[in-house]
Amino acid sequence: MTASQTAKPAETAAASHPDSSGAARTPGIAPGRLPPERLAGNFADLHPPLSAHEALVAADRCYFCHDAPCVTACPTGIDIPMFIRQIAAERPVEAARTIFEANILGGICARVCPTETLCEEACVRETAEGKPVEIGRLQRFATDAQMATGAHPFARAAETGRRIAVVGAGPAGLAAAHRLAMLGHGVTVYDAREKPGGLNEYGIAAYKAVGGFAGREVDWLLGIGGITIRHGRLGAELTLDALAAGHDAVLLAMGLAGVNALGAAGEELPGARPATAFIAELRQAADLSALPVGRNVVVVGGGMTAIDAAVQSKLLGAETVTIVYRRGRGSMPASRVEQDHAAAAGVAFRFWARPVAALGEGALREVEFEYTRAGDAGLEGTGETFRLPADQLFTAIGQVLEGAPEGIALERGKIAVDAEGRSSRPGVWAAGDCAAGGDDLTVTAVAEGRDAAMSIHRSLTGD
Repeated sequence: MTASQTAKPAETAAASHPDSSGAARTPGIAPGRLPPERLAGNFADLHPPLSAHEALVAADRCYFCHDAPCVTACPTGIDIPMFIRQIAAERPVEAARTIFEANILGGICARVCPTETLCEEACVRETAEGKPVEIGRLQRFATDAQMATGAHPFARAAETGRRIAVVGAGPAGLAAAHRLAMLGHGVTVYDAREKPGGLNEYGIAAYKAVGGFAGREVDWLLGIGGITIRHGRLGAELTLDALAAGHDAVLLAMGLAGVNALGAAGEELPGARPATAFIAELRQAADLSALPVGRNVVVVGGGMTAIDAAVQSKLLGAETVTIVYRRGRGSMPASRVEQDHAAAAGVAFRFWARPVAALGEGALREVEFEYTRAGDAGLEGTGETFRLPADQLFTAIGQVLEGAPEGIALERGKIAVDAEGRSSRPGVWAAGDCAAGGDDLTVTAVAEGRDAAMSIHRSLTGD
């Protein structure tokens, strides 16, 4: 049995499980498993910022390579040797401008990018010594220095009179909106959630972006001017026809709001819910000691969402947390660094198994799994099963496009786009996770949003 591709809206899936906001109806799930001071330590900054001296020492390790492989490995193409050289020359604000020219969300990317599989993996120092230049932490040092000034590094061009609608205030939508506004266009960003930021605000582990950084970065980005953010969901308050009629161009960047159903019996039991809903709830919690968590937590999946849900469950005080993945460790989408981080936090891993049923009377008690193996026709079950005790089951088996606009061609369930980010409908572009192609990474979404914005600009101005 494989996971069903039936999509549930993440918010609806969260609301269907009462234990998501209170433990009273689900025995075994309770808040306050750890004292507040312990929780504060557990959710402190995962990688504290470099001091000025530490940044100079780290920058001194860079060879400032010509045709640097780290630049090629960065989806946004940041001139990494240049910004590190500027840090070495004690000009961090100039270094930040170098970063922001390519990636206006360089601050959050410095915190959440899997640098170990991107720029740092390609670093010459990594190849030679097994210890790369700390590119991510240096990027954070520079971008934090710029944001601390309170100033915006760019100014708007003269207004063009053109109006663009951007659907989605996540990384792709924000990057596109900033670039379009900087070029003099008027931009209205529509988002279905209460706060802008998308994945950065709702979808990453709390210890990776502490202190409300995602929101502060959005406020800083809006300092360019020319951008208005409004509430609206495509297919509800918004229609593509109305947006196209009222704007010179439309960019769809709403991400993937649906989640794949587990396809296992009992998945609607209280205690079972999408990992994305749990992470979003945790990110918005004003008091972590009030957030309920089970004694025994099982997470199904192998990507970053699975890792983030599992680690944070453990940090909230769960006694046992187990990630179960249908294939071997080497096939997990999450990097080995993230896997090791989870293991260090006390998360256990079980490989080559898939869920068969969630079991319990009125509430989740166990999850039954079937062992798997690689067969001639792909993954297959062995017929052997085992059970894990579980008060909570978090599913992280992928997200899907919800409410695809009519008249827009799809490719493998996402919006089909050409090399310029143009959809099949004239005047409509798409970028980020909702668009076909590319990795599901914040930095990739930023690059796609930026590039789609440039395509829109060229189309509208002939420049």
